[in-house]
Amino acid sequence: MDEPAATPRPLRERLTVPVLAFGGILMAVMQTVVVPLLPDLPRLTGASPGAVSWMVTATLLAGAVLTPVLGRAGDMYGKRRVLMAALGLMTVGSVLCALSSDIRVLIAARALSGAASAVVPLSISILRDELPPERRGGAVALMSSTVGIGAALGLPLAAVIVQYANWHAMFWVTAGLGAVGVASVWWAVRESPVREPGRFDVPGALGLAAGLVSLLLGVSQGGQWGWGSARILGLFGAAVVVLALWWWQQLRTERPLVDLRLVSEPRVGLAHVAALLTGFAFYANSLVTAQLVQAPRATGYGLGLSIVQTGLVLLPGGFIMLLFSPVSARISASRGPRVTLALGALVIAAGYAVRIADSHDLWMIMVGAAVVGTGTTLAYSALPTLILHAVPAGQTASANGVNVLMRTIGQAVSSAAVAAVLVRHTSLVGGVPVPALDGYLLAFGVAGAVALAACATALCIPADPEAGGTRRARGARKEVMEGA
Repeated sequence: MDEPAATPRPLRERLTVPVLAFGGILMAVMQTVVVPLLPDLPRLTGASPGAVSWMVTATLLAGAVLTPVLGRAGDMYGKRRVLMAALGLMTVGSVLCALSSDIRVLIAARALSGAASAVVPLSISILRDELPPERRGGAVALMSSTVGIGAALGLPLAAVIVQYANWHAMFWVTAGLGAVGVASVWWAVRESPVREPGRFDVPGALGLAAGLVSLLLGVSQGGQWGWGSARILGLFGAAVVVLALWWWQQLRTERPLVDLRLVSEPRVGLAHVAALLTGFAFYANSLVTAQLVQAPRATGYGLGLSIVQTGLVLLPGGFIMLLFSPVSARISASRGPRVTLALGALVIAAGYAVRIADSHDLWMIMVGAAVVGTGTTLAYSALPTLILHAVPAGQTASANGVNVLMRTIGQAVSSAAVAAVLVRHTSLVGGVPVPALDGYLLAFGVAGAVALAACATALCIPADPEAGGTRRARGARKEVMEGA
């Protein structure tokens, strides 16, 4: 007797993954679209270059603070609801940027856009709750890769709009895309029934916000204010004191914002350390590549590319991340996510080895960047899977929020480290100091060494016994079928 045909899934259910992936891409686009504007914003807004840089810093700080907070809120009050709120805040931020040229309004609006950083951990948590196990791995891998895809798309998109239209038009475009994202989530994504009720930890949220702002503000502004200045040392001192008090408070709260006892487990804590190291290694690729190819030809190594051409150079990396996300899911399913993470970090290190070997020819620069992008796909796709296997269902959004936070901290430290290296290795070209090739190569070497540290950390993560049992059961079923 023939088995009945599988009932087709409703259209809304089939669109859940694409809609969530669109939100992730949109989040990454929003983080990069302002980059082509930075050189011209002082003229356009009448503000100083230092004030203009806060349009990037504000987004970074707000995203770092709001990601774990909104993740916890999603676990408590509903992930779909909080996801729509995050996309809504991002959309409002775009509208404000489109309507104003006042630098104070622009900085505040970009801070609102930082709420979108919570989109990926919230979406991954929804995928865990809504998808069957056989579809979950590929969907989570795709969701993780949207960070690179959106970053690769955002730069050329913004550059083209800025070059051929008024700069406010760029923010109208992102506002329209944000509105589409909110409407799509409302229509296609069901509210997850998995909740962890309780009272929201307001003191924990405020303490974490104060500690992270002090830490990341010190890291991001150290190059401008001076690493030994009283302001920077004061910020780092405040970060240490506030975060120590916050840690003490979290351990004594019945319903903490971050379950530190869970974080102390090796499978969770080491995954967070690996996320920080991988974020550092990944971000150096985009930072250094963009500056290197735009350097004037008179340097002897620069290619003198425009911002649009630079975006096109980085664009293949986004498509590589899209293509390799299913590969990452298959490796994680067969060998476990920690093996995928270790392999990804090793590939990142290999990519930097290519960059050190040849950073003169455009095709070799693109090959090296593509190898780093491939490794990043493997690593970023494995990290949320590690978290999903290690934490209870009611804490997936908050735990993944902390993991994304660690990536953000790694990226902020990477930005500061790359800037420090390039500032110390300069040469005069036409009487103007520009980074020397040795500085770029040293930055690649540092990023490659950090990637190897991420690989070693991944190998120290205890194997998932449940995943191992699943693989053994799958192997046993295969032997039975072959015997039959």
